[in-house]
Amino acid sequence: MIDQILYNARIYTLNPAQPQASALAIQRRRIVAVGDDDTIRALAGPGTVQTNAGGRTVIPGLIDAHIHWEGVARALYSVNVFEVPTKAEALRRVAERARRLPPGEWITGFGWSQVYWPDRTFPTAADLDSVAPDHPVYLTAKSGHAAWVNSAALRAAGITAHTPDPAGGSFQRDSSGAPTGILLEDPAMLLVSSKIPKPAPEQVAAWMVEAQTLAWAAGLTGIHDYDNPSCMVALQLLREQGRLGLRVIKQINAPWITHAHELGIRSGFGDDWLRIGSLKIFADGALGPRTAHMIEPFENEPDNYGIVVTDKEEMYDLVSRASAAGMSSAIHAIGDRAVHDVLDVFEAVRGEEAARGISRPARRHRIEHVQLIHPDDAHRLGALDVIASMQPIHATSDWEMSERYWGARARWSYNWRTQIEAGARLAFGSDSPVEPFEPFKGIFAAVTRRRPDGSPGPEGWFPDGRLDVDTTLRGFTQGPAYAAGMEHDLGTLAPGFLADLVVLDRDPYTISPDELLAVQVVGTLIDGGWKHRIFE
Repeated sequence: MIDQILYNARIYTLNPAQPQASALAIQRRRIVAVGDDDTIRALAGPGTVQTNAGGRTVIPGLIDAHIHWEGVARALYSVNVFEVPTKAEALRRVAERARRLPPGEWITGFGWSQVYWPDRTFPTAADLDSVAPDHPVYLTAKSGHAAWVNSAALRAAGITAHTPDPAGGSFQRDSSGAPTGILLEDPAMLLVSSKIPKPAPEQVAAWMVEAQTLAWAAGLTGIHDYDNPSCMVALQLLREQGRLGLRVIKQINAPWITHAHELGIRSGFGDDWLRIGSLKIFADGALGPRTAHMIEPFENEPDNYGIVVTDKEEMYDLVSRASAAGMSSAIHAIGDRAVHDVLDVFEAVRGEEAARGISRPARRHRIEHVQLIHPDDAHRLGALDVIASMQPIHATSDWEMSERYWGARARWSYNWRTQIEAGARLAFGSDSPVEPFEPFKGIFAAVTRRRPDGSPGPEGWFPDGRLDVDTTLRGFTQGPAYAAGMEHDLGTLAPGFLADLVVLDRDPYTISPDELLAVQVVGTLIDGGWKHRIFE
């Protein structure tokens, strides 16, 4: 029997065989029929629930292909210093939290960036000491590739002027060699963050439940997560309890991949709620702290070529072993040298796979971010069938930094159209909590290449990189579905696909690009059940 029918809708199926429809029928979690109202409603039985969409637009469920889910959940309860306009405001918020906590308790926060401040200079431990001398403080930068800590936090980690920089990371130092309180890249950040008491998995799971409700309201039905094993533990708790309401692809970060290999875990292991994705590796840092690995140095910093987080030889060894063990790889690469080196690694491993008779779709390798690519490398993702996992909102958020630190090279940055024209598949995401996870903010950025305030101008930043709505929606639906190996289950509204869809208050295909930010998600259906619904 048909469980439910949605009718009187403007349905964009993303199915080339049936691009539009007005109704669909669902039975046991999957779509069983798509067509016009009369045809589909004739399938109804005595117990079929029929929902009138009121002429509203329906699209496949939206998927964020790059998110840090535990980070998103934790951010709800941390000090919010996201894009604060001044250092003084960040310090005011830390001071407010310090007044409410007993001495000695850690203060954590996320989202500061010195590029938003008038002098654009990095803050120091002394700044935090002035407002929270009795609490260790750890504030992650917006990029996620730097941390601002106070003296108490440095003491807790035993970091002094005599502590050497860890491989793949560094401490900013003053003229005497003493750490200033800025930690660059994960190996340096981990020396302090590892001292922060870890919340119980049940607490993390509870935070995720709250974040999940916000995700549904934004139209998200699935995510690809890049956080550490503690995230996986919490997700499994929710799965056991029947409270996991997003489809999650869980990547495995490099420090833990050996354990996965020993267990024989392969990409795709799991079910359609929680499954293993790829090995995750960091090739370099990020643009904000100027740690992205560059072919030529950053503008006005002749000695700064960025940071190599994982060298090329080690990357090759990791990717090669993962491929042989049945796992694809997803590599963070932002600078043009990092992207080049990652492409060399994938080219070598693709050769090994071909020699073993492994097809390219069997190993869905991806580069995360691809923020700056050298023109000579622009065609290589498509040629190697490597997925371009990109975040459109980064382009509009970062365009000023890109021009300031990359100069003329900026024209080659954040260019999704280049990858499409070269034949690469796109999988779009947000990198939240680095940026908001609301997909329509990313869709607006991809279509207009402008910020909500209209900058840098009506045509957008390097307007030849703009995309149309249909291509962009596929980047948030079919691209992530393919990257997950679930293209026959997700990303399309057609018979046999899982019943994941979003109802919108207006049609993104027909409204002006400026109106995309005003699109409201009025319904989110996952697995045939309404997770968010505000229409009658």
